[in-house]
Amino acid sequence: MRGRILKESIDLFDKKGFSKTSIQDIVDTIGVTKGTFYYYFKSKQELLMDIHLSFIKELLSEQEVTLKDESLSNTVKINNLIYLIIKDIKIQGKSARVFNREFRHLDDMQVKLINSYRKEFRINLQRLIDDGIEKGDFRNDLRSDIVIFGILGMVNRSFNWYNPDGEVSEEELVSTYMDIILNGIKS
Repeated sequence: MRGRILKESIDLFDKKGFSKTSIQDIVDTIGVTKGTFYYYFKSKQELLMDIHLSFIKELLSEQEVTLKDESLSNTVKINNLIYLIIKDIKIQGKSARVFNREFRHLDDMQVKLINSYRKEFRINLQRLIDDGIEKGDFRNDLRSDIVIFGILGMVNRSFNWYNPDGEVSEEELVSTYMDIILNGIKS
């Protein structure tokens, strides 16, 4: 039941927004009582926090697998990690939108915790860029922190516009991003 509450809540938060979705909306959708909701969650905000934690922890877990694969070059690892974010739009599109859009509804302690996980994801990518710079894979005249903020800014906003069932495939989008990252747009 907990999983069903999470799934239906993600759907509702995606459609209506966190603040416009009531606990009554959630339980009505599932066909249970508020008591059932409160058995699993103390509040709607706790539910939102669980959605955030599940999303970022899964992303970090998948990131770790790629980063630990010593058979992959730094360029392939970046490609795979960008693909990880893009494929989540199809697999977890609603969760990604809720994660990025409804973050502002978390309290200060929750924001601090989620930001620590976001920072971990970013720092892992920055270390990958630093390693690539050290090995001569990437330019050494750019700051890796700014490069990563640029990459994440570009890729993370894709959930706002990218339609995985549209005319651009995930692979084409990732390939375009990688070309921009590695080569820029200068002819």
